Amino acid sequence: MNAIFLSASVPEPGRGDYHETADVTLIQFAVSALVTVALGRRLIVWGGHPGITPVIRAAAEDLGVDYSAWVRLYQSRYFDGKFPDDNKAFGNVTYTDGVADDKAASLALMRREMIGAYDYGAAVLIGGMDGTEAEVEMFAELHTKAPIISVASTGGAALKVHEKLHTLDDATAMSLDYLGLFYRSLKINPRDKRCDSSVGTGGSSSTS
Repeated sequence: MNAIFLSASVPEPGRGDYHETADVTLIQFAVSALVTVALGRRLIVWGGHPGITPVIRAAAEDLGVDYSAWVRLYQSRYFDGKFPDDNKAFGNVTYTDGVADDKAASLALMRREMIGAYDYGAAVLIGGMDGTEAEVEMFAELHTKAPIISVASTGGAALKVHEKLHTLDDATAMSLDYLGLFYRSLKINPRDKRCDSSVGTGGSSSTS
């Protein structure tokens, strides 16, 4: 059972032009749909964003699945003291080393550990900014056979990546039927039973 790498964030003004195409409501709907489809069936690994973490947490609670067992959150210690309170609710955060006075190097280190730690079956891109573009480049380098599912309708980096790579056909990428998109693209049967116990997917799972 391969993990799913999620790169998602709500684009912010001042971070390029990503916010100009982003739709916050659709980003939240898409994240919620991914959790609905995959939680308890596939491990979801991601780097965390304060606009996304509460959505994942709420969707997991609605499903009654222990997200501390099925969602792995990565954060860099470069941001010590700035982590959102929602992190405490996960109980499944892997902290990577920070590089003193170097935000870019700290994030690159975190992304390489996060993307290299698991045998991924796919990457899902929702919204996002420059970090998403960096992550998809690294993911494609390390997981050459895993599909990249860029949900272009959410805008931001997901739209840019779709326009560059065309990993999905235009109709699928722009579809608002997120449940259907994820069931088909991730090859998950909606009849598959959800598990509410610790997932056995390979890779690092320790917290520190």
